[in-house]
Amino acid sequence: MDLLRQLRHVRRHWWVPLVTVMVALGVAAFLTVRAQPRYVASVTFFVTTPNQGVTDAYQGGLFLQQRVKSYADLLSSDRLAQSVVAENPVGLTADEVQRRVSTSTETGTVLLRASVTDTDPTRALRVTETLATKFVELVQRVETPPEGKAPIKIEVVSGPRVSASPVSPKPVRNLTLGGLIGLLLGVGLAILRGVADIRLRDAAGLQRATGSPLLGEIPFESSARTAPLIIGDAATSARAEAVRKLRTNLRFVDVHEPARVIAVTSALQGEGKTTLSCNLAIALAEAGWRVLLVDADLRRPKVDEYLGLDAGVGLTDVLVGDVQVGDVVQRWGDKSLLVLPSGSAPPNPSELLGSKAMADLLLALRESADIVIIDTAPLLAVTDGVVVAVQADGALLVSQQGRTSRTQVAAAARSLHSVSVRLLGCVLNMAKVAKAEAYQYEAYRVVTSTAKPSAPAERATSARHSEDTQTNGVSDRTQELTRLPR
Repeated sequence: MDLLRQLRHVRRHWWVPLVTVMVALGVAAFLTVRAQPRYVASVTFFVTTPNQGVTDAYQGGLFLQQRVKSYADLLSSDRLAQSVVAENPVGLTADEVQRRVSTSTETGTVLLRASVTDTDPTRALRVTETLATKFVELVQRVETPPEGKAPIKIEVVSGPRVSASPVSPKPVRNLTLGGLIGLLLGVGLAILRGVADIRLRDAAGLQRATGSPLLGEIPFESSARTAPLIIGDAATSARAEAVRKLRTNLRFVDVHEPARVIAVTSALQGEGKTTLSCNLAIALAEAGWRVLLVDADLRRPKVDEYLGLDAGVGLTDVLVGDVQVGDVVQRWGDKSLLVLPSGSAPPNPSELLGSKAMADLLLALRESADIVIIDTAPLLAVTDGVVVAVQADGALLVSQQGRTSRTQVAAAARSLHSVSVRLLGCVLNMAKVAKAEAYQYEAYRVVTSTAKPSAPAERATSARHSEDTQTNGVSDRTQELTRLPR
């Protein structure tokens, strides 16, 4: 996984690092408030030995540096701790004194530092003072031979003194460290969540799952719930423009072998395939094509509901031979768009859609319309969608961002490829569009809608109006469907 994909996971799950940072800061603040302040009292010793000459001084220095390391252990020994407690009882045992004492040495020097940490600054200073006195006495006693003079001399060169302010807790350090730990933990969890999330999150993932080109990204708009069609005010929305881009891309998928009968399907129910079928048919009709929209989702038909048509009689009745297709096809609006509703609910949708009557009907519709859009059932729920897609020139797979998993989309694509269905491409529905892109579209739309047309533009509009008046046969040609055979 590359760095860019990891950053996308973090950006998508930005709330995870935010939560972990807030929790870590809260824990750090709680522990800081609850912790008892601690003070440090320290004392520094200088270790020396009598010497004569430069050679003796050099050898004595090496000897002392080795000796200082032993004295560091002696400072935290049981014997010294017991001497401190016996000399100056401060309410601590020898073990407690040992735990409070720490030592340090400076490399290359003969300085030895002892520190005593305690919650009471006065007690820390008293223990340090006693420790300094008893340590000097202990070293002299240990280093002095039975007869002679001690070769080591220890002097206090700094302290004992206690810090004016507590050395712990440190609020700034604790909060900074807690925030950093929370951030690292949050980033790791966000990446892990992104890796474990198998739902479709972007167009690239949809392309990889289906192995087909991306023909369109339909942005999410909250208004689409109440106004799903790209008519009226919605005709100038970013969603309508995305459908028009899909219309253009669909017409140029294969110039040498254009698809005239297109099955629109999805992996699961509720991914927006019916809405896209209606809007794509409307967009094609706006471009002057003779379009026929067929509702072949015989289990849960929705085309008639979206377009406000009567679905009492339709495709099912034509396939069983009760009516002619020209008697049930309905014109929608003032465009060259005809709709064939689903009709009565049959007991055997798959068999009916795979019958010879369906193949003959599609052959007749192909000759009477420029483009036939067929809304089919989801691929993973039932086999109806595959049965219809086999008889079409190609299929368009619609997937909703953030709802469908990559495995489900891949399974849907495999079900089409397994029967040699031509998958024209895929569409990412309800996609999240970056704010910058949405702003650019809105700004361009506002400018173009408020700009006054120039004189050449007015003349071009008049010319187009005259041409449309002379060639208004588009709507008349749709009447050919009324003369289709049974």
